[in-house]
Amino acid sequence: MAGFLDDIEPLKQTALTELKNAPDLAALEQTKGAWVGPNGKFTALMKQLGTLSKEEKPAAGKLINAAKVELETVLVARREELELKAALPKEPTDFTLPGRRRALGKLHPLTQVTDDIVRAFRKIGFAVADGPEIEDEYHCFDALNTPADHPARDAQDTFYLNTTDKRLLRTHTSSVQIRVMKSQPPPVRIIVPGRVYRRDNADATHNPTFHQIEGLYVDKNVTVGDLKGTVEFVFRELMGSDVKIRFRPHYFSYTEPSYEIDFTNALVKKMGKDWLEIAGCGMVHPQVFENVGYDPETWTGWAFGFGIERIAMLRYGINDIRLFYENDAKFLKQF
Repeated sequence: MAGFLDDIEPLKQTALTELKNAPDLAALEQTKGAWVGPNGKFTALMKQLGTLSKEEKPAAGKLINAAKVELETVLVARREELELKAALPKEPTDFTLPGRRRALGKLHPLTQVTDDIVRAFRKIGFAVADGPEIEDEYHCFDALNTPADHPARDAQDTFYLNTTDKRLLRTHTSSVQIRVMKSQPPPVRIIVPGRVYRRDNADATHNPTFHQIEGLYVDKNVTVGDLKGTVEFVFRELMGSDVKIRFRPHYFSYTEPSYEIDFTNALVKKMGKDWLEIAGCGMVHPQVFENVGYDPETWTGWAFGFGIERIAMLRYGINDIRLFYENDAKFLKQF
């Protein structure tokens, strides 16, 4: 018994010294393991309690527990010191330097609107996806069930690059839905904001470069009702709680059935109109699912897209899309 008790104090003091002198957090954890870990020296001493008699165990256990508490206290204190040390700057801070100034300028109105759209979709579980602006015909047209003789594929509508593989500037962000579906199995719930290009003459309502946002939701038992509910939620988040939505039958090669979306609110009424066309949408065409390897008998989904400039023009009462691209400081300072 006397020999066992005599070993406790020297071991404790050695352990305390090594814990206090650990130079960093990694060394501290290594020292902890060497002493109080499952195979530590102090742990091994505690395991010897089982060899003592019933009369000897209480006194030995008391000493060991007291030593263990002391070791834990020193361990916690040293860890706090080292964590604080690790958090300090590697180089001394010059507190005589001037403070940080606010960033100059403001977010562009299109950026503000895009951020608000993304925020609305994130509330209902959508992730943001991205893809290349320079595309190929497969992702931009073929996989989206757009036939070779479709007007959108004509050089009068699309910017083709002078390359042997007939690369082009994407005409819509719908090409990203193909890339996403080919890269992962369903379910899919994404939005794709981005820049697109079309051979539109620059006038008050058209520009060769503009921005779109694509929405895609694929899962089992997805219906037009899910589409309408999502559209209503997002546009009420963007344009106010008085927004009303209606669907009109339309044709798109990559959705069936397809719809145009009209909306109305107090702002539309002030413009002297009852309804305003705002987006196109529909249920994903079964052929598109087959093109990406989804079983159209198992999965259904919807997609829709709309122009971000159109939302910004309505929201801020702007009647000329070209103002967004002229970099006029007087115009931009208003937002």
